[in-house]
Amino acid sequence: MPGPRRDSVAFTVVVTVLVTLGALGMLVILALSGAPGIMLLATLLAAVPVGPLVASYLWLDRYEPEPKRLLAYALLWGAFVATVAAILIGGVGGMVVGFTDNQSLAVVAPVTEEASKGIFLLLLLWWRRAELDGILDGIVYAGMVGIGFAFTENILYLAAAYNGTDGQAPGGLAGVTALFVVRCLLSPFAHPLFTTFIGIGIGLAVTTRNPAVRWLAPIGGYCLAVLAHGLWNGSTIFGLASFAGVYLVLMIPAVIGLVWLGVWMRRSERTMLTAALHDASRRGLIPGTDIGWLVDLRARRAARQFARQYGGPGALEAMKDYQQAAIELGFLHHRLLRGTPPADYRLRGQDYLARINAVRPRIAFPGQVVPTR
Repeated sequence: MPGPRRDSVAFTVVVTVLVTLGALGMLVILALSGAPGIMLLATLLAAVPVGPLVASYLWLDRYEPEPKRLLAYALLWGAFVATVAAILIGGVGGMVVGFTDNQSLAVVAPVTEEASKGIFLLLLLWWRRAELDGILDGIVYAGMVGIGFAFTENILYLAAAYNGTDGQAPGGLAGVTALFVVRCLLSPFAHPLFTTFIGIGIGLAVTTRNPAVRWLAPIGGYCLAVLAHGLWNGSTIFGLASFAGVYLVLMIPAVIGLVWLGVWMRRSERTMLTAALHDASRRGLIPGTDIGWLVDLRARRAARQFARQYGGPGALEAMKDYQQAAIELGFLHHRLLRGTPPADYRLRGQDYLARINAVRPRIAFPGQVVPTR
């Protein structure tokens, strides 16, 4: 059986190399895009929506937080690899095929940009499949890639608006302000939204036992991402009224629907986690009395506060490690019960149980006997 460590190393090496090359390429593009002063201003303005968007996806991800390093890789992939790839592919395609500006905006850009963003999710599916437990994980990773992509793209657009090279009047600070309002305040969710369709497809692929769905769900998600992206870009071709219509009729309902889906999936995770841990408890893997302190987010925080009060930083870290290992075990056990376990589920399960058994004697939940030091 191929070990997860080798897959993890391959993923890390490939993504790190591509992110580094993408960052170098983007530095060259940014250096050629305008004066340092306006690039600094554009970067600061493009960063405004990043914090709230990242916080929103982390809030969705609280039940079984994804590894911070993988989330950072997703952001960096979107910011550097996906943007540079989309620019190169679109530029070469434009020169070879001779697309018009409108064709590039409404067709070429959606196809190439969603493909370049979606590749990161495919790499996760290929090398780090065990990290993807379902639709919510796909949404979170896709959102991070989209946030990174939008950040870098907004820098380029804001610099072009100031320099007057985007073909839109009036240029200068007035042009930057107008574009900032549209892209960073009114529609910062656009790229995360488009790529979320791919994330949903990837999430469906890892949770189904139907071979056809495993292939068709990611492809369908990509097609929906391209369609939504194309409608959004195409609306700008026909003036303000068309843009406003698509914004109100398509974008806002789509965002509301995906927010509802994310919240519903997070609530469903609690139900799923509870059932999986109860089954694990019946098999003697964890104490049944611990489950309430694992499936409820407020109870988790109360348990960590209690650990810090009675045992200080050491007890707090032990509690965090126990909670994380038990939650990961619950999600892994759920996939086993569904019949869709990862190939290395035995190895991963043994690792989680080893962590659980190592720290369980050193922790206590509120109302339980505090272990002696």
